[in-house]
Amino acid sequence: MQHLPSGTVPPPPSRSRRTFTSLLTAAAATAGLLMTALAPGAQAAAANPYERGPAPTNASIEASRGSYATSSTSVSSLLVSGFGGGTIHYPTSTADGTFGAVVISPGFTAYQSSIAWLGPRLASQGFVVFTIDTNTTLDQPDSRGRQLLSALDYLTQRSSVRTRVDATRLGVMGHSMGGGGSLEAAKSRTSLKAAIPLTGWNTDKTWPELRTPTLVVGADGDTVAPVATHSKPFYQSLPGSLDKAYLELRGASHFTPNTSNTTIAKYSLSWLKRFIDNDTRYEQFLCPVPGPSTTIAEYRGTCPHSS
Repeated sequence: MQHLPSGTVPPPPSRSRRTFTSLLTAAAATAGLLMTALAPGAQAAAANPYERGPAPTNASIEASRGSYATSSTSVSSLLVSGFGGGTIHYPTSTADGTFGAVVISPGFTAYQSSIAWLGPRLASQGFVVFTIDTNTTLDQPDSRGRQLLSALDYLTQRSSVRTRVDATRLGVMGHSMGGGGSLEAAKSRTSLKAAIPLTGWNTDKTWPELRTPTLVVGADGDTVAPVATHSKPFYQSLPGSLDKAYLELRGASHFTPNTSNTTIAKYSLSWLKRFIDNDTRYEQFLCPVPGPSTTIAEYRGTCPHSS
């Protein structure tokens, strides 16, 4: 090493030395970018552009509200055709792009108020949710199925929030006859990504035509649509190749879905995230299938999921 007299300013590095240093710096930066791109979060974002919200935990999917602030808008029955109007709940932020959407129908003799709790709860987790009224409170499942589809078409084509919705990622839910209607809707429109009948009622007990991932929710104390003659046959008749699950609520009645329920919300959210958003971060809550608990009498499902 060359020793310079005290007070002497060293000469500037040679051009070749500066070039070598620059190359080392550039290489380090490139390596850093590669490491970032290969990090699990970056890989997930690149693999699935539909993920919305932070990585889920058991606490987050059981919470009454998710990470998104929400707003709502009323839709008058006078301004639509094919269904009875309703309320659209949606995330207020557009920073994440578009969202998947789900339409929810009430049951026999009921109004949207009976399933209203699901609107803001699911919307705050990153969905556009349309809770609807039906043409009449006496409409049967086949009619409710058509109304669910009419509401989806309105939501994606005419509604004030249509630009927030990804029309390729849609699902349906419903309670009682609305649940039977969700099966009818999925039968008619095989492009739907998810269907969730909640203590569903339908005179048709077999659904081998369905191609939509379906979560059937029953209640062990249901005397209106007993699981033995409704939810269980619905589930058992679904194709064996279909992503499907059966959740039987413990200590529950036909009307349990009409009030806020953590178990219904937890597994409905996980199902919608997994199949509308293709968000495999939620697979952990569905597979392996949950065992019996204080709130679950029985759970069956196809694991691992294929899609």
